[in-house]
Amino acid sequence: MVIQANMSSNNIITVWESTKVIFDKYNIPNSENPLENVVTEDNLVILLEELNRFIGSSGVTCIEGG
Repeated sequence: MVIQANMSSNNIITVWESTKVIFDKYNIPNSENPLENVVTEDNLVILLEELNRFIGSSGVTCIEGG
C-alpha cells in the first residue's frame, strides 16, 4: 500500500505507528483531515515521498486494486 494525499495522519499512524516521528518532524498534528487539506502542495509531495520511503512502499511495490 502506498500512503496517499487523501489519507489522514491519524489513519496512517494507526496502520504504521512508526511514521509518527515523521509527522512530528513536520509538526503535522494527528488529525482525521486528509493530508491534502492540512499540508501545502509543495510540502505534501516531500512528505509523501518521505513517508513511503520510510515504510518501504512505492508505486512499484503495489498492485492495482490492492
